[in-house]
Amino acid sequence: MGEKRKKIGIMGGTFDPIHLGHLILGEKAYEQLELDNVWFMPSGNPPHKKNREGRARDEERVEMVRRAISGNSHFSLSLMEMNEEGYSYTYRTLEMLKNQNPDTDYYFIIGADSLFNLHTWKKPERICQACTMVVATRDHASRQDLKEEMKEASRNFHGRFLLLETMNIDVSSEQLRAWIRQGKSLRYYVPDSVISFIEENRIYKSTDKEMRE
Repeated sequence: MGEKRKKIGIMGGTFDPIHLGHLILGEKAYEQLELDNVWFMPSGNPPHKKNREGRARDEERVEMVRRAISGNSHFSLSLMEMNEEGYSYTYRTLEMLKNQNPDTDYYFIIGADSLFNLHTWKKPERICQACTMVVATRDHASRQDLKEEMKEASRNFHGRFLLLETMNIDVSSEQLRAWIRQGKSLRYYVPDSVISFIEENRIYKSTDKEMRE
C-alpha cells in the first residue's frame, strides 16, 4: 500500500475584511472532507477586483487573516498569491502547488456566487483539473439550483464538484465595509481581534469624497 495522500483545503479571496462566514466555511470543509489542513490564501491583486479604493492594504489584509485564524491548529496562512506585480490567477497557483506536491490533493472552497460566475474566471477548466471544487451555500441560491449549476460546470470544465453541507451565512465583506463607514458595529460578524485591528488603524474609514479623489 502506498502512503496516504494529503488533503488540503484552500480558502481564497481578498478577505477585505475576513469575517466569521469565511472561518465557518473553512471549519466545515475541514470537518466534512476530513482535510489535513485549510489554507487561507489572500489574493494579492485579483483581476476581477481591480478597483481598490476604500479597501485595506495588502499587509493589513494579511494581518487580519493572521489574527482571525490564530488559535486554530488546522488553519494556516498562505502568502502564495501576494504578488508585488501582475495579477493573481487561481489556475496558476493551483498548478504550481500540484506540481510541487504530487502527493497532495487540493480542495478549492468557493461560495455559490463564485460557482455561478466561474465561467468568467481565467482558464476555469485548468482550475478544475488541478483540484476538487467545493461549493458552499451562500447568497440565496436553492440547493436544486446549486446542484444543476454544479452539473453544468462539471460538464463544461471537466471537473469534480462537491457540495459543502453548511448553513447559509448571509454576510459579505462589501457589506461590512459599508457598515464601518456608517459607524455600525461588526460585533459577532468579525473576530474581536480583527475588529480591534480595524479600529486601531482606521481601516475603511474613507469618506465617499476621499474615495473619489
